[in-house]
Amino acid sequence: MKKQLLLIGLSLLLTVPLLAQVSPTSDLFLELKTMDSLIFDLGFNQCELAITEEIVSDELDFYHDQAGIQNKAQFLENVKKYICADTDNKPIRKLVEGSVQVFPLYQNGELYGAIQQGEHQFYIRTKGQALRHTSTAKFTHTWLLQEDKWRLQHVLSYDHQSP
Repeated sequence: MKKQLLLIGLSLLLTVPLLAQVSPTSDLFLELKTMDSLIFDLGFNQCELAITEEIVSDELDFYHDQAGIQNKAQFLENVKKYICADTDNKPIRKLVEGSVQVFPLYQNGELYGAIQQGEHQFYIRTKGQALRHTSTAKFTHTWLLQEDKWRLQHVLSYDHQSP
C-alpha cells in the first residue's frame, strides 16, 4: 500500500511541470496577449467589432456572473448594444498588469489550445472627465487553434467587485 501511494505521489510530482504556466516571454503567452488586445483594446474599447467577430469562435460559450450565458450572436449583440452604443459614457476594459497566466493544452503532443486567466478592470469614459473605475473581475478564456488561427471558444467572467 505504501509503495502504491509513493508511486502515485511520484507520478503526480513528475506531471506538475507539464501543467505549469508558460513564461510571459514565451511565444504562446505573447500570441495570446496580442489576441486579447485585438478583442478588447480594439473590439471592446474602440468598437472595431469586425475584429472581435473574426476572432471569437462560432461556438463561443460566454459565462458571466451578472449577465448570464451568451453564445456568439448574443455576445456580439450585447457588445453593440451595451458597450458601443453610448459613446458619451463608454465602458473601457483594462488588464491588471502582471495578472495574466497562460497554460498550454496538448493532445498527443500537439498544441491545440490554451487557457488564459487573469484579472481585468472596467471603467466608464465620460467626455471631459477622468476614467471612472466601475469594477474589477477575474476571467478565464479557452483559446483553440482552428486552421492555424487562435479562436476564443469559452469565456468565464466572474467575481465582479465594485471598487
